[in-house]
Amino acid sequence: MLDKIREATKEFVNTDEEERYKYLIKLGRTLPEMPKELKTDKYKISGCQSEVWVYPEYKDGKLFFTIDGEAAIIKGILVIINKIYSGSTTDEILSIDESFLTSTGLIVNLSMTRSNGIAQVVKQMKMYAMAFKAMGK
Repeated sequence: MLDKIREATKEFVNTDEEERYKYLIKLGRTLPEMPKELKTDKYKISGCQSEVWVYPEYKDGKLFFTIDGEAAIIKGILVIINKIYSGSTTDEILSIDESFLTSTGLIVNLSMTRSNGIAQVVKQMKMYAMAFKAMGK
């Protein structure tokens, strides 16, 4: 999983703060819009400053996430997080140490409410992994 984290954050880690924000905004524009029928309260992440949704799908032994958000920078962060978590087994997701959020600088310069919101996204992805694992998947 460490390789997945390095790969997902490599463009982000070696840049200054201004370049990071530009990169995140550019990356956020690549995020496909989530279908409206998935943008429900059931998949909405509470604790986020802007609206964010995470929809899980389990197939072929792995968990995949469809994600979306309203704020440009947050969308970029969601793309990075999704590269790390999506397409992983439940055990892999549960083993990821979320300290990468700060060690890579991904949430360091965000406001407290935005940082907490991103932490809630990661927590929800892990909760989905626990739920699917409890179902024997």
